[in-house]
Amino acid sequence: MRKTYKFRIYPNKPQQKQMEQSLEICRQVYNRTLAERKTAYDERGETLSKYTLNKLLPDWKKENPEYKDVFSQTLQEVQERVDLAFKHFFRRVKNGEKPGYPRFKGKGWYDSFTYPQMGFKLDGNLLYLSKIGNVRVKAHREVEGDIKRIIVRRSACKKWYISITTECEDIEIPECNMEHVVGIDMGLSSFATLSDGTAIPNPRFFRLEEKELAKAQRKLSTAAKFSPERKKAIKVVRRVHERIANKRYNFIHQLSRRLVGDYSFIAFEDLNIKNMLKNHCLAKSISDAAWNMLISATKYKAESAGSLVALVNPANTSKMCSRCGLLVEKTLSDRTHKCNSCGLVLDRDHNAAINILRLGLQSVGIESVEAHVL
Repeated sequence: MRKTYKFRIYPNKPQQKQMEQSLEICRQVYNRTLAERKTAYDERGETLSKYTLNKLLPDWKKENPEYKDVFSQTLQEVQERVDLAFKHFFRRVKNGEKPGYPRFKGKGWYDSFTYPQMGFKLDGNLLYLSKIGNVRVKAHREVEGDIKRIIVRRSACKKWYISITTECEDIEIPECNMEHVVGIDMGLSSFATLSDGTAIPNPRFFRLEEKELAKAQRKLSTAAKFSPERKKAIKVVRRVHERIANKRYNFIHQLSRRLVGDYSFIAFEDLNIKNMLKNHCLAKSISDAAWNMLISATKYKAESAGSLVALVNPANTSKMCSRCGLLVEKTLSDRTHKCNSCGLVLDRDHNAAINILRLGLQSVGIESVEAHVL
């Protein structure tokens, strides 16, 4: 079983300089590797493997002695990223999607490097990284298992983080007992409505910071290129974006932990977010809500907590009466479900959440939802 931990690290000034240099060298190796593959194919029709490219690194180090300041396996992992980029490119071509040919990285557009197997050691609040030294780390929780991989990442606001991947023994997951079940309808007026009638308010983090962001972007647009004022304005814009992302991240992970702790079975709609974003009137609000992030966070937390997550077809979940099954036509402005057949009057999202729960239970072989909801 694999787990990933994310911690912030606090390198001193010489270490920051070394890490910045490592990112720049990794960027150069990435671009050179991409150029080698492109040239080999254009001139000779040959596709170079990552192992062939790995053999070029010693010669590159002789030409550029500064390459020796980066851990050898880190440079090999950079070439693996190029290889993966081409594999994804060929997959998209095969599937008829927009290909997106791998592109060269401009200065400042390479923000992480990896220690894939060795070259690191975590001891309490100190992390040893080869070629960099001992770096202070804020390990806010205990790391379980053997560390297999460490990724060092620089954020847009020049903060440094590590992602630690560990391998630990499989834990015994308790059997899902179906005593506490819930269906969840995600929306915009309320972030989510549960099948028991609980409504979770939509925090709208982007909307709350939108004026502040617009103000910062106006200053950025009027600042002269390459001026100190422009650099300061860029920092302010990045800081606002980071604040929004951090608030959303914290909200999603707290909510997903609460859901997994309270319910043994959770049903979501299998929404096609990509198509929904084509509605330009709602695209900003849908992106701000981050429904996919909640589903992903809940799914991986449920795996180790003995809970079960099901995704159901969202077709007609809002129209169908949760009591009699009659389809009641509604517009987006109709917020109350009123059934002319059985007389059920219910909040639109609450009605949809009950239908989602019913469909979710049916997907695991339980036909009746009445004992759980009504």
